[in-house]
Amino acid sequence: MQLTPATGTADLDVLSVPEFRARFRNWLEEHYPPEWRKPIVLRLRGEQEKRWLRLLDDHGWRLPAWPREHGGLGLPLAKQLVYHEELARFGAARFLDSGGTMLGPILIRFGTAAQQAKYLPSILRGETLWCQGYSEPNAGSDLASLKTTAVRDGDHYVVNGSKIWTTMAMDASHMFLLARTQQGLRKQQGISFFLMKMNTPGVTVRPIENLAGESEFGQVFFDDARIPAEDLVGVEGDGWGIAKALLGVERIFVGSPGLPRDAYAVFRQVADQLGVSGGSFDALDASLFCDLNDLVALYEMVAAAAVAGTAEDHDYSMLKLAVSELFQRISEANLQIASDYAGVHGPAEIGALKLQLHQIYMLARAATIYSGTSEVQRDIIARALLGKAG
Repeated sequence: MQLTPATGTADLDVLSVPEFRARFRNWLEEHYPPEWRKPIVLRLRGEQEKRWLRLLDDHGWRLPAWPREHGGLGLPLAKQLVYHEELARFGAARFLDSGGTMLGPILIRFGTAAQQAKYLPSILRGETLWCQGYSEPNAGSDLASLKTTAVRDGDHYVVNGSKIWTTMAMDASHMFLLARTQQGLRKQQGISFFLMKMNTPGVTVRPIENLAGESEFGQVFFDDARIPAEDLVGVEGDGWGIAKALLGVERIFVGSPGLPRDAYAVFRQVADQLGVSGGSFDALDASLFCDLNDLVALYEMVAAAAVAGTAEDHDYSMLKLAVSELFQRISEANLQIASDYAGVHGPAEIGALKLQLHQIYMLARAATIYSGTSEVQRDIIARALLGKAG
């Protein structure tokens, strides 16, 4: 399948990194919808996300990591990092894009030509939204213990089981999922990787409301849902290896200091509006400021190692741990200095500002869970350090 990016990006290869940064920054200033410029508290979903993905594609800024022959920008990692840094700096709303950032690279690497032709163009254009069917009840961090089954029946697989904590399941048109196709083997074996339409008979989605009062998560039930055999990705039983392939240098983006940096900006705004200063506040402010700058330095160090191809698993784990826990500390500090405003559910009118302190705090609660819990990250770090010490 041969696709080419939209016009206007053919010279991106010859731009220096600073020139590339300026080009993308200028485009955001000119074209980004102002009503979406709400860092932290807004995540685009459904039709809003589709509109944003189409806008990126129309202007030649869609999917910086995809190869150009599949319609992406084919950027080196250094420019991919700049791309994401500029979105965060600009204050762009968060968006998931599981099809583009997670499934697309899998199909490019493991999918058949027919699967690539069938699915990649609609992902590129934002016409389909995908969710990830991995976690299950009693098998979240221990993904290899999944119980959902897929049994071959002629030219279909019959799927039974359940997935939980499925982000944006209610908005997705498709799911990529792991299901057990063989029993009695080591738990990492006998797992296969499938593609499925969410409107398949036998698929039911039940929303789960989170602490912020939003239904971003869902539980998905499969009751004799049938998947065409042609939508098996790779070889039956090789799903575990395919799933692990997602854990590449993309993990660097999870460690971006954008969320803690935005939360700290809110911290300073609250303090300025309420006239908070001196004593314990100055000590707290200095601690958060130093920790944030240390985090930025760590991010730059890991990013440089990723670009050089020398980053190791525990480097990404240290970054994820530092980012998520600092985000939580700053969100807690926001409430600490906000006084009576800390109890406001919804926008708190503090002086001339309207700040979503409650929502920022609630969003930060999940940061130490998604993309690998803090406990899992500490295990990875410990194994690396103890292994080297031994």
